[in-house]
Amino acid sequence: MASSKEYLDFILEQLSDLNEVSYRGMMGEYIIYYRGKVVGGIYDDRFLVKPTKSAMAMMPDTNRDLPYDGAKEMLLVDDVENKEFLRELLDEMYKELPASKKKK
Repeated sequence: MASSKEYLDFILEQLSDLNEVSYRGMMGEYIIYYRGKVVGGIYDDRFLVKPTKSAMAMMPDTNRDLPYDGAKEMLLVDDVENKEFLRELLDEMYKELPASKKKK
């Protein structure tokens, strides 16, 4: 099942306090970038993020889920209504994520 543009718009609004949030559509789903780094995505109208140490510490009881068959597990963000939590989550995750690889 593909994600809806409405859910993407909702998540982007929730992340609107952050600068440099962008997305890219991919096969009906959306990859979410923060300051050029992939933090997660929207899959089947669920906001999933990479399982960094900070994300796991901030959401210790969250479900791990597969965005699609054959993918690595990601963390389901349950508290998408809380803009302050989302801002802090992405800020902390950014510190741990590797720099984006340059295209050749």
